[in-house]
Amino acid sequence: MITFGSLFAGIGGLDLGLERAGMTCKWQVEIDPWCRRVLAKHWPDVERFEDVREVGKHNLEAADVIVGGDPCQDNSNASRHDIIRAELAPEFLRIIEEARPYAVLRENPFKVRNDAPWPWWRFRAELERIGYCVLPFRLRACCLGFSHRRDRLFLFATLPDTGSERPQREEFSQMADSRRQVFNPARQDWRVPAPRVCRGCDGIPHRVDRLRGLGNAVVPQVAEWIGRRIVEANR
Repeated sequence: MITFGSLFAGIGGLDLGLERAGMTCKWQVEIDPWCRRVLAKHWPDVERFEDVREVGKHNLEAADVIVGGDPCQDNSNASRHDIIRAELAPEFLRIIEEARPYAVLRENPFKVRNDAPWPWWRFRAELERIGYCVLPFRLRACCLGFSHRRDRLFLFATLPDTGSERPQREEFSQMADSRRQVFNPARQDWRVPAPRVCRGCDGIPHRVDRLRGLGNAVVPQVAEWIGRRIVEANR
């Protein structure tokens, strides 16, 4: 069983998809109180922490994979906010360097601002500096049959096996090249009443917290697709 820890967990879109792929969540880190309540409802037995700046190898259980999407407002060219959270990407990297998981998955926008402090290529360079082989790949929700784009750039990184040189590069390139395979996001185990974005299946309309949570979340089916490739590659 492949285990993962989730940084910047939000409402758990990434976590839900990876679990559907057969992976097990060991812990979550999320600073927003409303999001933590959502996580507590759906993952009552998973250990949670509030602040990425206060966690590391000293208090996080070992996991095979560490995943997360550090706040993207400073990086995304869609942002119109003067929100400065650039210090959180180095915290992500610090935790990776301390914990040394076998694999890392980082999610962020594909299109970035000219002055983005942590575009994907800078994050990739830092992962390579600490010894990881990194595969960047672009994946949109519409690639899996959805009507919206949700264009994201993922970095999948692994530690090289001892005694071999960059063994995962070719293996995981096959993962990126297989995006054309059929994936049905409307299959039975994902089927729920289709809500409007401002109204959920539980009937709560126009909730600011809910809209923010959805807007920041990874599409679970996209995360599941990635998780299945990870599981298949590690069999």
